[in-house]
Amino acid sequence: METKITATELAKSLSDILNRVRYRGERFLVERNGEPVAILEPARPAQGITLGELLDRLPHMPWPDEDFADDLEAIQQSQGKVPPPSWPS
Repeated sequence: METKITATELAKSLSDILNRVRYRGERFLVERNGEPVAILEPARPAQGITLGELLDRLPHMPWPDEDFADDLEAIQQSQGKVPPPSWPS
């Protein structure tokens, strides 16, 4: 459930509100002139893996097969050349 606050209240208490969002997991519905404008909620964790996790996994990943370089070259050849961008004068 979210707490309704006005944009003015948010401006006056921004640091406190952000701390409540981050450390308590609270959500706020920000209203301006009685109309909903935004919802403040905790950020979701970034998706993907960290560099450290990648480095841990690399030794266990399979190597590309002997035709890998040929496959990449064939892909490049099939795409053709991209014309250079036209820059405004």
